[in-house]
Amino acid sequence: MAQDADTDGDGPSGYFSLIDYSVFGGMLLISALIGIYFAFFAKQKQNTTKEYLMGGKSMGIFPISMSLIASYISGISLLGIPAEMYTFGSQYYVVVFSEIMVSVTMAFAFIPVFHGLNITSSYEYLRLRFNKPVRLMGSAIFMIKMMLYIPIVIYMPALAFNQVTGINLHYITPVVCIVCIFYTTLGGLKAVVWTDTLQTIIMFLGLIVVMVFGTTQVGGLATVIERNAQSGRLELFDFDIDPTTRHTFWTLSFGNYFNWLAACSVNQAMVQRCLAMPTMKQAKTAILILTCGIFTIVSMCCYSGLVVYAAFHDCDPMLRGLVKKSDQILPYFVTQMGKSIPGLPGLFVAGVFSAALSSMSTGLNSITAVFYEDFVKPSVKKPWSEAKASFVMKVVVFVVGTICVGNVFFVERLGAAIQVVKSMSGITAGALLGTFSLGLFFPWANSKGTLAGGISSILLVAWISFGSQSNIAAGKIKFPKKPVTLEGCSLAQLSGLNTTAASILHINNEITSPDVFYFYRLSYLWYTLIGVTTCCTVGLLVSFATGANKPQDVDQKLLSPIIHRFIDSPKKQESHMLQPVEEKLLTST
Repeated sequence: MAQDADTDGDGPSGYFSLIDYSVFGGMLLISALIGIYFAFFAKQKQNTTKEYLMGGKSMGIFPISMSLIASYISGISLLGIPAEMYTFGSQYYVVVFSEIMVSVTMAFAFIPVFHGLNITSSYEYLRLRFNKPVRLMGSAIFMIKMMLYIPIVIYMPALAFNQVTGINLHYITPVVCIVCIFYTTLGGLKAVVWTDTLQTIIMFLGLIVVMVFGTTQVGGLATVIERNAQSGRLELFDFDIDPTTRHTFWTLSFGNYFNWLAACSVNQAMVQRCLAMPTMKQAKTAILILTCGIFTIVSMCCYSGLVVYAAFHDCDPMLRGLVKKSDQILPYFVTQMGKSIPGLPGLFVAGVFSAALSSMSTGLNSITAVFYEDFVKPSVKKPWSEAKASFVMKVVVFVVGTICVGNVFFVERLGAAIQVVKSMSGITAGALLGTFSLGLFFPWANSKGTLAGGISSILLVAWISFGSQSNIAAGKIKFPKKPVTLEGCSLAQLSGLNTTAASILHINNEITSPDVFYFYRLSYLWYTLIGVTTCCTVGLLVSFATGANKPQDVDQKLLSPIIHRFIDSPKKQESHMLQPVEEKLLTST
């Protein structure tokens, strides 16, 4: 396939046909129509806070499961994971082991508490367990995290669209985001969940088509495996214990466990969907389906990356200057297949944008829930009418969405998507997971300790993360990449290139400068664990120094079920002692 690519010198803009635009436009149109349906034609209109934020707590297992999968799988995953395989090898696939364990932890240690309290925002829990300042700290951290995350989510599919059409990503980004803001604003959670369902199906379909046709074009599964094995890309069990090594079995299983636990178990975007289920049993079923879906789609993304390398194993498009960033390698591969398969580029881009739209709409809806429940509602002296509350929430969606679209223009300067996202999320993820862990698993923790722990965690991880990113940008921190070559390129493909013997086979043997501070060299996958450890350690120390809680004074409804057996509390037998939680819930509402 490499020999046939771009022999005419044309850019990728010629590969998006009318059929492709129709497929892509159809996805956007249907998404918008779903929002219109739930806003104006559904039996239950989205004009109450319960309907708008929680779908009336009557959502079914299938759409919630699809929405959970869509919330996790963004354009970052669909483009970033194949790029990871192509550039660094298959070691990253080990993350699926940690993600399975996270789902079990989420189902049995976290969600039962939130679901049992019948709350809307997961940060309401912090008010019940600690006090209002802790709740506001958690809510603010979450909103900052999502405001940083959403622009990256939007940028990734715009990058793919640019690669397959040649259209400036600054033109397509506002158009697509307007559609997302439109249906999220009008239709609330139900519109978000059902568009997520549609978009998840499109994601799977796009990846399946790319995998099947890609494997066929390179010569079959055996060829894919052989070419990747010869380049040293097939590796899974690197047991190097050096914490500065970017990806090892330990960083991807143990380190990523905490990263993903924070992203799912205490993240409003994920928790809100579980809370929208009528029963805890249905919520657990949705989480089980989520686990299967993530395992499947991550496996598909990883295999797609191996297929792409097999296609370009002897004529690398990055060395030829046809691809500027590694995250564009899969879209470029699709443009090559699109020459013989009409509609494929349109389906692929629709799938990538579907992943982005689902993540963006989920983020906007969850930010709105947190902002209204944790900031607006407690500060209003007289309760608002449902119509006024619904209007305010829609305004919040519009304003936050507009800000996120504006921030997309700052994302272009960032590096590889997977690393950047997890590095930045680690700043807030560790603090959030640590804060909730103090409440759920450590009955001795008090509000003063939790505040001190959360703030300390953010400051420490932010210092490490920004220090690392600045050194990467300065070229002081480098990561060894797998070899690529131009030895199989035709003369036509090499025309205009200044090729030398050294550039025919390119191996990145550069190493990180020894002058870089040790903590800046730590693998980004340890950031969340560092944050959690710091938060819990500082939180407990300050709690004991300022008067720790007595376990018997903490309502068991606020503690994780997995530690009930270890806590000697008279509230196990005295059900009337559980009233303080109900009283706090009434007060907070």
